[in-house]
Amino acid sequence: MTDLPLSGVRVIDAVPGVLGAIGRLLGELGAEVIRVEPSAGGADRHAGAMVEGVSLPFVAANFGKRVATIDLPGDRERLLDLAREADILLEAGLTGLDHDALRAAAPGIIHVSISDFGNVGPWRDWQASDAVLHALTGGLSRSGLPGRPPLLPPGQLTYETAAPQIAVATLGAFIRRLRTGEGDRLDVSLLEAGMQALDPGYGLSGSAQSGVPLWKMERGRTDERYRYPILPCADGFVRLCVLAPRQWRAMHAWMGEPEEFAGPEWEKLMTRFRSTTLLPAITRFFADKGKAEIEKEAAARGIPAAAVLDVGEAVATPQMTARGAFVPVEVAPGRSLPFPNGTIEIDGERAGISGPAPAIGGDARFASMRPHFDPPPAADYPLAGIRVLDMGVIVVGGDTGRVLADLGADVVKVENGAFPDGQRQSRDDDPVSLTFAAGHRNKRGLSIDLRSARGKALFLDLVRGADVLLSNFKPGTLAALGFDAGTLFAANPRLVTVDSSAFGPTGPWSGRLGYGPLVRASAGLSKQWVYPEEPEGFCDAVTVYPDHVAARIGTVGALALLIRRMRTGRGGRASVSQAEVMLGHKAAEIATRAAQAAGMPVVTGEAAEDWLLPCAGDDEWCVVTLRNGADRAALASVVGSAERATVEAWARDRAPADVAAALQAAGVPAGMMVRVVDMPGSPGYRALGTFREASHPLLDTPFQVEGALTRFDRVPPPDQRPAPRIGEDSVDVLKDWLRLGDMDVAPLLADRIIEQAA
Repeated sequence: MTDLPLSGVRVIDAVPGVLGAIGRLLGELGAEVIRVEPSAGGADRHAGAMVEGVSLPFVAANFGKRVATIDLPGDRERLLDLAREADILLEAGLTGLDHDALRAAAPGIIHVSISDFGNVGPWRDWQASDAVLHALTGGLSRSGLPGRPPLLPPGQLTYETAAPQIAVATLGAFIRRLRTGEGDRLDVSLLEAGMQALDPGYGLSGSAQSGVPLWKMERGRTDERYRYPILPCADGFVRLCVLAPRQWRAMHAWMGEPEEFAGPEWEKLMTRFRSTTLLPAITRFFADKGKAEIEKEAAARGIPAAAVLDVGEAVATPQMTARGAFVPVEVAPGRSLPFPNGTIEIDGERAGISGPAPAIGGDARFASMRPHFDPPPAADYPLAGIRVLDMGVIVVGGDTGRVLADLGADVVKVENGAFPDGQRQSRDDDPVSLTFAAGHRNKRGLSIDLRSARGKALFLDLVRGADVLLSNFKPGTLAALGFDAGTLFAANPRLVTVDSSAFGPTGPWSGRLGYGPLVRASAGLSKQWVYPEEPEGFCDAVTVYPDHVAARIGTVGALALLIRRMRTGRGGRASVSQAEVMLGHKAAEIATRAAQAAGMPVVTGEAAEDWLLPCAGDDEWCVVTLRNGADRAALASVVGSAERATVEAWARDRAPADVAAALQAAGVPAGMMVRVVDMPGSPGYRALGTFREASHPLLDTPFQVEGALTRFDRVPPPDQRPAPRIGEDSVDVLKDWLRLGDMDVAPLLADRIIEQAA
């Protein structure tokens, strides 16, 4: 690609480990990224699986970067010289960095300071691990089966999802810098970044949740496998996501229309969820059918279904092969392994691997020319004045628009009263669901009939005045409505579009119905999210992933293209595949498996252990991560022994918060299992101001929502306008965007081209 969106943006990257993915993502989009590390190299060069002395996790996080060797505090002036040339500094506890000196040397720099738990509050000196963060962010309490210990998910999902969240905040601050000339400092806590981007308890929930937020769920773990059931078949397992009535009718017809399930009550989700006979009947129906046959027949009937694959099978699917999602990369002389070829497509081309991971040592300086930008007028909010048509639905679409709205954009949620967003439905019969109220705040509502010629023409008029168009329909849906890419960009060459789908806009699976649970099955995660002794006890049905993080990656694409538009005057298209997002989070694991399969010698150093300690009380737990021998010695200094049985006995009579505090005081990463309902009252969150109270005119009581993306020095906290009713602002939007008067709007209302909520 000749003109990546962030070409000319200069980034200093001093973030080790998995979170090096922040700089890698910016580099994939065109930024020039220089990794700063000491002369001996960063510790992450020697972590995880290694092939011929090369760390595969390091490679996965550092493609395309160059190295500047800087030993602090002695080389402070060299760092400041580099900062004078940079736009962005990413750092996580960079020892010897003086912020005041940095600001004096580079007043326009965006300084992103990342810590585990932020710089204030009782947890500020605590140390994190992915497992500890999973415990403290509410995910662990929901993962697993009733009557069993909670279950840590596979991989490092909290870190992996935090990275795009941080990238969004970084680019937002950079856009504000372009508009005002002012630099900024971002105080980023991984506690909050991971909580918001993995599966936030106070944000949007999956459609099968029927509008009930996670904080209203039962205290204990519930068996949610009936929501997105995984059923055995002749050669493995398949997952179904039969949610809509039409999908159920197709399933019922496929089964031969059994009389037992013929009544109209079976079109209701809760009837099917509560049934003790339906899933056994479908299992019997699948018994003589293979995975491929079931997938093919289900697709033909419009029934959402997917085979449960392992990671190796997922990488080798026809879809991943056709899209070139993985490419061989030489990690050592004569040793090539597959790695993800980027996360976003820009203008139909992959913004992929931009170069090899850097060798140790170097004196890199920025080589790219500083481009000229023509930004909008100065404003406190990065996206003030930016107009967004939000056609997104459920979680991915809802979150993308909401994040842009929180950054100051005028986001108009486009709906039709006959086809409302499924997030609006409420099992509690509220006039608006709590999750919709939380996840669509700060938007305006437009109801428009896009099936009519007048509605289509009106929508194109809105496109002409828009800056961004968001959608997450099945590929081809917008084109079928008459809004293919050629039509949209002919109407507005400056338009930025973001589309997200389950498997991407091209390839043999592009037309598949896309739900997160199906993506998890197809990408190998469902098969891994099991108790070690129970490989068929699938436990991923509660967590909504990768929806929220895919929304952040789409938002990164939107912000990057808006930055390019300030440089070139033209818009562009960003496309995100949820399956590729998920497989990208397994990059090091996939490379390791490939190395082992090829007979390459794979060496793994001392591996960290995550222990789940039962504590005093009913279903109370504390997670502890032992990274190395020093942690084990520190644990022994507190307990008297590092033997697991002894440690469990010690913890069993103590409150989980006390166990965590005692171990953290000794320098050992630990965290109590916090339930979603208890998060806003937890001392670490209270000190950071993570949550705030919101209200909605259609709801009787206030509720909690997330606050800002992070703590900026200069970007104000987001507004807190209520989520819109369908068409609540239809007239105002047409007047504001198109300068229509009452006489122009009246016939549109009379003919129901638009609708205005009463």
